[in-house]
Amino acid sequence: MLIEVRDLRKYFPVGGSWSDILKRKHKLLRAVNGLNFNIERNEVFCLTGESGCGKSTTGRLLVRLLKPTSGQVIFEEKNIYDIAPREFRKYRKEMQIIFQDPYESLNPRMSIYELLEEPLRIHNIGDDEERLDLIYRSLRDVGLEPPRDFMVRYPYQLSGGQRQRVMIARAMILNPKFLVADEPVSMLDASVRAGILKLMMELKEKRNLTYFFITHDLSVAYHICDRIAVMYLGKIVELGPTYRVILDPLHPYTKALVEAVSRGEIMYRRRPKDISIKGEVSNPIDIPSGCVFHPRCTEAFEPCDKEEPELIEVEKDRFVACHLYK
Repeated sequence: MLIEVRDLRKYFPVGGSWSDILKRKHKLLRAVNGLNFNIERNEVFCLTGESGCGKSTTGRLLVRLLKPTSGQVIFEEKNIYDIAPREFRKYRKEMQIIFQDPYESLNPRMSIYELLEEPLRIHNIGDDEERLDLIYRSLRDVGLEPPRDFMVRYPYQLSGGQRQRVMIARAMILNPKFLVADEPVSMLDASVRAGILKLMMELKEKRNLTYFFITHDLSVAYHICDRIAVMYLGKIVELGPTYRVILDPLHPYTKALVEAVSRGEIMYRRRPKDISIKGEVSNPIDIPSGCVFHPRCTEAFEPCDKEEPELIEVEKDRFVACHLYK
């Protein structure tokens, strides 16, 4: 096991007047609200759900870009939030992230060479000649050839797919063990997307990487992920092997997500019955009592609005948080 997440929570203070803020009476947005899961070595673990459910916040918590309200992230048997900032620098090389938007994540004033050299300088890796060699090999590994031509270019001179390859090269150049990929292909055309996904899987096998892959696209998750967790309003409602969760969803929310994907995108053995979702996503500042999904669920019954269901194992390696399976 590489990563263990224990009761992870992240609340953001929002709204209110200045006097409320000073008196600490502000409301809380519960972006991540009690997550528990493990990530095995060399696994592609997927987190999916609607926009705003807390996926990106979870990814940032796993690599210590945000400080949690409570909970633990255990990386190689050590809680990363108990490590002093100076000591954590060596762990930073082991944990990297690919951000969703390559347009916003690359400094337009820096050349590709400077962008890739920056992490090497921060971690005091190599001299000028060794850094040049590392950058050359990193660009070649992500398919940007000839590398010397790309080193002198700036982000605005690259296409969207090329920018994303630079993002991957920058994350890989420190040779990490764990990589958070936050919707890395959502802003790319379909043909470019396939090439980036193929590249990421090749690098995973070549370097024995472990991925935490964030996506709202179940067709992408189905083809590349080993296990998948379905998130709704800061909570995991279903977790298990990807093919089992998508081919035979248990939670009403997962069923609705699968039903929303066209038949051609995911070839599954039996299509679930039509599931309608009532209303809109609840306000994360005022989360419903009981099951967070019950106001929109067509299968809700009496305990759902009062008792919060626990994430329980209903089959081997298959977990669901729903009173239908209590």
